[in-house]
Amino acid sequence: MSTPPLAELVARAEALYLDYRLGAVREWKRKTGGLAIGYMPIYVPRELLHAQGVLPVGVMGGREDLEIIKGDAYYQSYICHIPRSTIELGLNGSLDPLDGMLFPAICDVIRNLSGMWQSLFPDKLAHYLDLPQDFDPELGGRFYRHDLERLSASLVERGARPLTSEALARSIELYNAERREVRALYELRRTQPWKLPTHELYLFLRAALVLPVEESTELFRQYRQAVLDDPGRKPLDQARVVLTGSFCEQPPLGLIKTLERAGCSIVDDDFVQVLRFIRSDIPVGDDPLGALVHAFLTDAMASPTRYVDRGRKGAELVQRVRACGAEGLLFCAPSFCDPALLDQPMLVKAVEAEGIAWTAFKYAENSGQFQVIREQAGTFADSIKLWSNA
Repeated sequence: MSTPPLAELVARAEALYLDYRLGAVREWKRKTGGLAIGYMPIYVPRELLHAQGVLPVGVMGGREDLEIIKGDAYYQSYICHIPRSTIELGLNGSLDPLDGMLFPAICDVIRNLSGMWQSLFPDKLAHYLDLPQDFDPELGGRFYRHDLERLSASLVERGARPLTSEALARSIELYNAERREVRALYELRRTQPWKLPTHELYLFLRAALVLPVEESTELFRQYRQAVLDDPGRKPLDQARVVLTGSFCEQPPLGLIKTLERAGCSIVDDDFVQVLRFIRSDIPVGDDPLGALVHAFLTDAMASPTRYVDRGRKGAELVQRVRACGAEGLLFCAPSFCDPALLDQPMLVKAVEAEGIAWTAFKYAENSGQFQVIREQAGTFADSIKLWSNA
């Protein structure tokens, strides 16, 4: 099967990203009659939902073009953008295709949002996924397995298929294939960032959140092939940077473009972590649910929402910078994001001990800040190019 033109693929990904009303999810439900369950960022066990015939749908809040009116009546103005915009989307009907929402343990605000959602939409599933912070299989593992079994039972009560080991093993294999495609794209960007601008890759990461895994995997494959086949993209003399801090509330697309226009080639990032939160393929074995639990305990990305029980805070970030040959680090966190901003001083200490250049800024949903950030990022990129080898 031939690969569609690159421009056509990008246009499709952008349309999916821009569609607040989840047209792709509505169409999937029309065709299948299945349940669609939304989830908040970072990580949920999508394999389990898929195995029960449920479409997992990533909900990342609203973009900078969403006017928040009703959402501000439920949350203070100094709370981050994602809960206020998620409530706005729920109340204006954009999230009507969803039969429920999963709220993984991220922070106190998301915990509160789960209760708010239950109050506002009592006819829909609202499940708080209490992820373990102890990674001993006999403690955190048993706790997490019980939580997954409880989630599975809640889905069955809503009309989903009962969970079977055979179906879960098949779903794990499908998501392994998607993770491989995402890893391949990130590797291509590390080696040839001019071929894979981050603002474009970001559209595909976001588009995948509303598609069945079979379609998202194929979309990633087609995009990678189209990029490799495109002869028009030439190397750029830009500073290679890692961007960290944007693991939950996602940055505006315009901010990513701003950083690239300022002279930064983003060669690693924290965007849409659910697609690669589990870093490797999950071996299925005889107990696929146990394999899902084991992968979370032993093979998950470092995150401000995940306790570091071995080593030191920041060690994995340093390793990422070194592995992708980055020349600097951008701390790019949403305003009022407690997990990111509380972690940042410890991460700064770790990267400074390794002599890694860094700068930091915060973003919000408005675009008036972009010029200031562009000047800061541009100065940082220029200083790397001028003095990093001095």
